[in-house]
Amino acid sequence: MKKIVLKSEACIGCGACVGIDSEHFEFSDDGFSVIKSQENLDSTALQDAIDACPVAIISLENANEESVKEVERVENKKACETENHTCECHEENTCSHCHCHDEKKAA
Repeated sequence: MKKIVLKSEACIGCGACVGIDSEHFEFSDDGFSVIKSQENLDSTALQDAIDACPVAIISLENANEESVKEVERVENKKACETENHTCECHEENTCSHCHCHDEKKAA
């Protein structure tokens, strides 16, 4: 299985990847590129975005099971933060866009 890897600490925020492939990349609140989706990794636009990055921080790599879980954990955490709530379950990678915020309200 493959995954997109973006070394975000080296991103300069030029937006080439977002402009070329908005299916896989978007801007974070601080203006740097982040991975939006790990789906459709065979797309031409994805490869074009990887090739266009002026600082060469985007790659498509083989993913082992542990790295796939980490990608899922980060994406789930991002989804929950977007909805203005946080979950402790991200650290255990048990969140699959869970409703633990609902459970907290009921407690």
